[in-house]
Amino acid sequence: MSQSVYIQPITTVTGPQAVEGDAVRLAGGMVYAREFAVVVREGGVVTSRRIATKATMGEVIGGLPDALGGEAEAQWVGLAKVHQPLELGGRTVRLDQPQVMGILNVTPDSFSDGGEFMDDPETMKAHAAKMHEAGAAIIDIGGESTRPGAKAVWEGEEVKRVVPAIEHCVAMGAAVSVDTRRPAVMEAALEVGAHVINDVSALRYDPRSLEFAASSGKPVVLMHAPGTGEDLHADPDYTAVAFDVFDMLKDARDRAIGAGIAADRVVLDPGIGFGKTLADNLAVLNALPMYHALGCPLLLGASRKRMIGALSNEVAAHERVGGSLTLAQLGMDAGVQLLRVHDVFETVQARNVWRGLRDAALTDFGGLEA
Repeated sequence: MSQSVYIQPITTVTGPQAVEGDAVRLAGGMVYAREFAVVVREGGVVTSRRIATKATMGEVIGGLPDALGGEAEAQWVGLAKVHQPLELGGRTVRLDQPQVMGILNVTPDSFSDGGEFMDDPETMKAHAAKMHEAGAAIIDIGGESTRPGAKAVWEGEEVKRVVPAIEHCVAMGAAVSVDTRRPAVMEAALEVGAHVINDVSALRYDPRSLEFAASSGKPVVLMHAPGTGEDLHADPDYTAVAFDVFDMLKDARDRAIGAGIAADRVVLDPGIGFGKTLADNLAVLNALPMYHALGCPLLLGASRKRMIGALSNEVAAHERVGGSLTLAQLGMDAGVQLLRVHDVFETVQARNVWRGLRDAALTDFGGLEA
């Protein structure tokens, strides 16, 4: 049976000074990891798990089977990789701190705001401006609902929905991503100024998407979903979901890079809510720091998701702000760079307070002499 290895950060500290430098700055951001679990799986089953710190990681990796050593070294480098800013038109989105991506759905059947911004262009424009002014680094525009049970949309209709919204957001100076899995929609979106391709199928839905994304030179977001056809939620088959998602994202990353997409243009999304039970979602969320080992910036899209309702007496989507902020903070504590949210003002405020705490921690030496 084949073996695989994973390096999972399991504890964090306020800063390297708290542990005499024996910590790793995750992904060049504001989170420092102290202890790491080095996990080996064989045939999907965990066969060994050793705990290491920065000081002892070399010894632990050296004790792995030869076939796993190179991959473990690559993951160790990936965990500490500093990601360059995204240059999106006239805007620079730094990845050394959490950034907020505002959601703008122009669909009739989105789970949270279906029809609200598609049927009334003025309401859409006002909402986009509100998110932009509140501090959204990117506005993510989608014209097809991908909630469970949603009907597929003809690509011509999807283009008709997203193009006016993209044109408006670009005109007001926003960085824009297009949330689509269809190359014709990607092309139409980029032609009117979109800067990022956000594909929930990880460029698998249409065989033309991979080639188009590579030729565009634009950053791409690759999301985990178990389904490969119309239903992205179909056929989940997990042995240990956090590791299985890691493996799929690794394959998606390698496929994209192999097709000519620059490694520094790839962003990975673990796909919360896509083909995952409540228990699956919780497992992936608790393992978020591990995905930095893939060496790419991370996007977390957990805002107002069904899991929040499941943990909160089935409250409606628009009443899930508190749970959304909790998950956003979890993402920040894990070093996630991009938070895809509905409630931009509230999330930006939470991010700013979080950053203040992190800045203070990095300058607080507990009264010790420097």
